[in-house]
Parts: sequence; C-alpha cells; structure tokens
Amino acid sequence: MRRNLSRLAMAVTAAVGLSLCSGTAFATPPGPGVTGTIIAQTTKGGTDYILRRITVPPGQSTGWHYHDGPLYASVRQGTLSHFDASCASDGVHRAGSHLTEPPGEDHVHIGRNLGRTPVVLDVLYVLPHGAPLSEDAPNPGCDFQ
Repeated sequence: MRRNLSRLAMAVTAAVGLSLCSGTAFATPPGPGVTGTIIAQTTKGGTDYILRRITVPPGQSTGWHYHDGPLYASVRQGTLSHFDASCASDGVHRAGSHLTEPPGEDHVHIGRNLGRTPVVLDVLYVLPHGAPLSEDAPNPGCDFQ
C-alpha cells in the first residue's frame, strides 16, 4: 500500500509543473454510477494523505465541487474533460496523463466523461486533517451538469 502511494506521489510530483487542471471527487451531485474506493490513507503532521480510485462512467460527471487541499491525479483509462466556474474547458486529460487541482473555493470545477469508455483515475488528496474529500458547490450557471 505504501509503495503504491509513494509511486503515485513521485509520478504526480514530476507532473505538477506540467499541468494544472481537473479533478475528481464527489460533489453536487455526481452522476449515476460514479464510484470512489480508498486504496490507502495516512496522516502525518496534521495532513491527511488519501489515495483513491475514482470511476466516472460514460456521459457522467463528478458534480461541481472544490477541495480544501491540493489534489494530484493520474488518468488510468478514458478521457476526462475538466471545466472551471467560467464554464470554459480548461483541460482534457487522456490515459497516461497527470493533473493537479489547486485548493480553495475559488477553484470550483467539474470533471466530465464525454467519451464512450469509463474514466478511471488514481487520485492523491493532500488535505488538512479531517477535511472532507471535496466540498459541494452549486452549478455556477453552466448549461451542463
């Protein structure tokens, strides 16, 4: 378990400078069939490190949300489209790519699977101890969910 967390953390650290965008986590409301499974978690120095596998079926989304800490993800399968609160796409992430999300309610976003295959993500949450994986946010006025 620790080896998997270490591998993801190293891969994400290398990718941090390459991309800022999307994410995944549950919010208001995620689409039908969106699932998340915690693979590993630990707490150190008041920070929770949670490694989670998220699956977003074709045509579904994560719902609008933000995080209280940074999020680092690796796309294992499919293509994730990311949209910010301005309703503009700020990234399309395909299998093998890495992405990050900055923390805070000024970074509201939604991850959508516009493809025909499930999107599978490995996500490392770096959160203040006890914080939720995501914070719900209302649709900022975009004509999609």
